[in-house]
Amino acid sequence: MSTPSRVRQAADVISIQSQVVHGHVGNSAAVLPMQMRGITVAAVPTTLFSNTPHFDTMRGRVLDAELVGDLLRGVEERGLIETSRYIVSGYLGSRANGEVVMAFVERARRINPNIVYICDPVMGDSRLGIFVAEQVVEYLLERLVPLADVLTPNQFEVSLMAGRELSNWRELEVALLEIQKRREARLVVTGCTLADTPDGVLENVVFDAGRCTRLTCPRLPIVPVGTGDLFTGLLTANLVRGAALVAAARDAANTLLAVLGQTIADGENEMRLASVVEVLAASPGGGLNDKVQPSL
Repeated sequence: MSTPSRVRQAADVISIQSQVVHGHVGNSAAVLPMQMRGITVAAVPTTLFSNTPHFDTMRGRVLDAELVGDLLRGVEERGLIETSRYIVSGYLGSRANGEVVMAFVERARRINPNIVYICDPVMGDSRLGIFVAEQVVEYLLERLVPLADVLTPNQFEVSLMAGRELSNWRELEVALLEIQKRREARLVVTGCTLADTPDGVLENVVFDAGRCTRLTCPRLPIVPVGTGDLFTGLLTANLVRGAALVAAARDAANTLLAVLGQTIADGENEMRLASVVEVLAASPGGGLNDKVQPSL
């Protein structure tokens, strides 16, 4: 009989992101939705904070890269790389953590060449600007973005990746083509408001196999912390279950709308995941329109 240390374990996704005690951001936003869709997740924290940063106080800290690296070695020792189909990285907290993530992705690809790396390059947004250290931005742009198979930036972050402001459709499409050439990465750009975006609407733009698809959804009056992390978690779960990228993004946006709708109904500021577990497990259909743009 095998001892417990030798028993082969299994995971579908290795998710390397921030974690909070109260609220939903990073793995605290992404893991439950993936689990509700039948996905086994190995969740590795890069930070441990008491709450999201919009409160008056916040306790905890960015975890040392040595600890994050040690946890990832444990993931490797349990054989989870061999069984996983996706690695997801989000908020890093430090450049050193970025270096650890890069080393892990490279090791994972040697062990399991079929593993897919999804990078959510968390750097900032249009409301707050850049909210991570300059060294983290540099490392993401120079190392992790070129390493990724799938990227899920918001409009502000894709502008940082392009090195210029992107305010209209043509500018965005040119930038996506430039980024895609680095590793033929597929992209989902979230929360876009372009010059021709209708009032009261946000767009998610999917760039895959030379085709750009614009998915529109209503703009709601709240933007809680962690919506991007929830979206990427849902997107990943859908990809694990075999959805094409456009369909995965459409469903993730639908589900996010349902979560935000319940949050508004409850009069809360933090996303209400526990109140909508049935939605996380089986998302409603409808509510989005596809607009496939001709390529350049």
